[in-house]
Amino acid sequence: MYPNLKLQIFKRGMRQNYLAQVLGINEAILSKIIHGYHEPSEAMRKSLADFLEAGEDWLFEKYEAQGVGNGSSRGTAPVSIGAERKDDKS
Repeated sequence: MYPNLKLQIFKRGMRQNYLAQVLGINEAILSKIIHGYHEPSEAMRKSLADFLEAGEDWLFEKYEAQGVGNGSSRGTAPVSIGAERKDDKS
């Protein structure tokens, strides 16, 4: 995932579909780029960075969630609700 790309689109006050239209690409492809399912070409990286007025290296820093399980975790550890500690003598 490229959170900085998503953030910069938001900070510029635009929608993904508008950005895709301006750059002449399919909205689904842009969404896949943002979410890390499609790697943009060098030309697309440069176009996005130029249009969004952001550094290309920063814009395309990847973030990988460190969760376990079925992929739905967002990098947080599981929490036991109401679990008692064995050393608790109350």
